[in-house]
Amino acid sequence: MATPPKDRDLDRLASYVTARRHDLGMGREAIARTVGLAKGTWTRLEQGAAIRDVNYAKIDKALSWAAGSCMSVAAGRDPVVLHPKELAPGVVAATVPVEDMGDAVRQSVESASIAVTNNLTAQEIRELGAKVVDILKARGLI
Repeated sequence: MATPPKDRDLDRLASYVTARRHDLGMGREAIARTVGLAKGTWTRLEQGAAIRDVNYAKIDKALSWAAGSCMSVAAGRDPVVLHPKELAPGVVAATVPVEDMGDAVRQSVESASIAVTNNLTAQEIRELGAKVVDILKARGLI
């Protein structure tokens, strides 16, 4: 049996999942079957019990939530509900909490800098990442 990390509120997740399933008008067995989960796994989820981490991506999909939404809910944030008609074919949406956006951008800039440059120092790469985050914040984009 999976043991939840201390930072996960599985009762909160259970409440959100149950409410969303009801919003979709589906029973536990039917919604679990749509993504290849056992009804027992879904039942444990809605009871606030730990399940294997690999199953959360399937649950996000069944509930039409962006990838990572189950973990966001368990961490105290809200899920991102997807509207498939609004997405281009083959596009996958993921959620990055607003409070983590600066770190995600900075890490992306640092990774890209390392990948495409040969002469920047570690300090210069960190400064570049910080500058990009500052510019995006000043423009109101993050």
